Amino acid sequence: MINKLFALLNLPFLVFRRLLMMVYRLRFKQCGKNVVFNPFDRFSFQRITLGNDVYIGPGASISSAHSTIRIGSKVMMGPNVIFVGGNHNTELVGEYMYDIKKKEAHHDRDITVKDDVWIGNRAMIMSGVTLNEGCIVAAGAVVTKNVPSYSVVGGIPAKVIKMRFEKEILESHIHKITLKNQKLNT
Repeated sequence: MINKLFALLNLPFLVFRRLLMMVYRLRFKQCGKNVVFNPFDRFSFQRITLGNDVYIGPGASISSAHSTIRIGSKVMMGPNVIFVGGNHNTELVGEYMYDIKKKEAHHDRDITVKDDVWIGNRAMIMSGVTLNEGCIVAAGAVVTKNVPSYSVVGGIPAKVIKMRFEKEILESHIHKITLKNQKLNT
């Protein structure tokens, strides 16, 4: 009985959140189909492109002041994922870091998440990183370097733990995915 009452009382908020998500989709630089995110989370909307079939768990912070964050299709993110698209200039001698406004190109580098990627709970993706096709980022990992295709990474800093598939199985997987994409595009 209490669960039904709670669901009934929560319904207006859920409808409002869904409507807000539909409006906020327009704020992204590009947003594909079937994209789910919490509109109350933190996004640098005009710096983010999203492919199709993207799920961003609640509590996300995907931000960048100057660089672009590209997220491919079929991407899943757990709750509280963080993307850090920039950095501060800490290299000027005789200046407080707080007072430095000048940035160099290497301070704000793009982040790219390719297709079929799973990013676990509370993972942090740092500036300049590419998460290649089919990789998995373990919960709590801090990714500071590019992640190879079809690998599983974890730790601080993130390192390859294993590959998702052996070579022969990976070739079969890629072949089947390619066929599936061809059928979808026909």
